[in-house]
Amino acid sequence: MHDIIERLRELSETVPVPLTLPTFDQLVQVEEEILIPLPAELKEYLLYASDVIYGTIEPVTASDPYSHTYLPEVTAYAWSIGMPREYIAVCQQGSHFYCIDQEGQVMLWSEDELESETWESFWQWAEEVWLQS
Repeated sequence: MHDIIERLRELSETVPVPLTLPTFDQLVQVEEEILIPLPAELKEYLLYASDVIYGTIEPVTASDPYSHTYLPEVTAYAWSIGMPREYIAVCQQGSHFYCIDQEGQVMLWSEDELESETWESFWQWAEEVWLQS
């Protein structure tokens, strides 16, 4: 995890209005909004690396409720178009969503079905998908 965060930080783009990391209280608020606990690795990402901007993939964030990447909004939208409620959106790519289950496994959901490719953890997904974008 630490190596991946370090690589993301090195590659992070400088932008006029940078993202901010959420507080622990903001994560509690996110969990209350979606009524489901966040898996541990997703919490780690949100607390320590969700301010990174890199490549074409924009993972969810938790500090700004007005952001297009705000986790409760992205997840609620995915649920509204059919993604099962036991999954939490990690990233939206057009009409596809990378999502995470309570055990921390990341999957790709699109058009009412889960794709066959999975990643055992959020950090494996970050390394193999996000860092490769």
